[in-house]
Amino acid sequence: MNYELIHTSSDCKARAGLLRTSHGDIPTPVFMPVGTVGSVKGIGVNTLIDDIHAKIILANTYHLYLRPGCDIIHKAGGIHKFNSFPLPMLTDSGGFQVYSLGKIRKITPQGCTFQSHIDGSRHEFTPEKVIDIQRQIGADIIMAFDECTPYPCDYKYAKNSLYITHHWLQRCFERFSSYGPLYGYSQSLFPIVQGSVYEDLRIESCREVIKYNADGYAIGGLSVGEPHEDMYRIINTCTDILPYDKPRYLMGVGTPQNILEGIERGIDMFDCVMPTRNGRNAMLFTWKGTMNMRNKKWADDFSPIDPDGKSIVDRLYTRAYLRHLFVSGELLAMQIASVHNLAFYLDLVTVARKHILEGDYKQWKSTVIDKLSVRL
Repeated sequence: MNYELIHTSSDCKARAGLLRTSHGDIPTPVFMPVGTVGSVKGIGVNTLIDDIHAKIILANTYHLYLRPGCDIIHKAGGIHKFNSFPLPMLTDSGGFQVYSLGKIRKITPQGCTFQSHIDGSRHEFTPEKVIDIQRQIGADIIMAFDECTPYPCDYKYAKNSLYITHHWLQRCFERFSSYGPLYGYSQSLFPIVQGSVYEDLRIESCREVIKYNADGYAIGGLSVGEPHEDMYRIINTCTDILPYDKPRYLMGVGTPQNILEGIERGIDMFDCVMPTRNGRNAMLFTWKGTMNMRNKKWADDFSPIDPDGKSIVDRLYTRAYLRHLFVSGELLAMQIASVHNLAFYLDLVTVARKHILEGDYKQWKSTVIDKLSVRL
């Protein structure tokens, strides 16, 4: 994998770059649709590529390990052949999912034992096992196994959690460097910066992870309930330290406003379930604000869903029709809304990149960011 930094804004840290992988090039900043079990909910590969214009998607190690299992994906020839997505993919290590299991998991310096959310069966993730699983899945970018620190947590817990994450990181890289690629193309292992909202711990974590000279770096443990001001402060702290010539990935973030603020602070890669999850619940994101498609005001509005939208669904269907589908409980409603929202998120970062290259990102951001939260 190779990252080319093309341009940095003169008035902030916003960057435009190009991330080259074995499965294609990714202009950055980029938003990555989440395909937890190897598929973006309700959306086919052709729509992802030709309509939404996704350049990379995610899958999740925890979920694919449990179902269908690594052996099936290996027999298929890797995740790209299994799900027929020919472009780059990234796998999250499962650390956040294990964190989400709460009382049915136990974390030790050795690893993490947990019960499956599917059938209650018991499993163990160690750093070595997580790397082995991601090697079999075969994503272009894989993540180190970490503990996602909860919010709020006291300083002592956050510090101990950070040391576990750093211990696991060393074991991840030792395992990763012990063998070559499984499917004939390279994989890149990204470390994850942790440390909760404690600035000194984040600084310590950044300095530790850059020792590995990785192809890219992730910032985890944010968007877990902390105030946005704390999120933005920690992002700034991290991007001041993380290498200038490597991509920076802010995990699990977020709203359109979060993304624009993250770009201003030097973030290159984003992912979040919000476009599809909110879409399934009748919420549309647009350049003029958000729309609740169950609202009665749309019942006889026969204008296109979004005149500024980039997807075919925005021009093909009307607001009245989409509201009718949601009120009727029709599955097509969730698909249309998910496609629209993902297309909007991809358009958001595409337009942001254009303004970075034109040199007026911060000025442009100030003219659009408040509109994004208006309720239409």
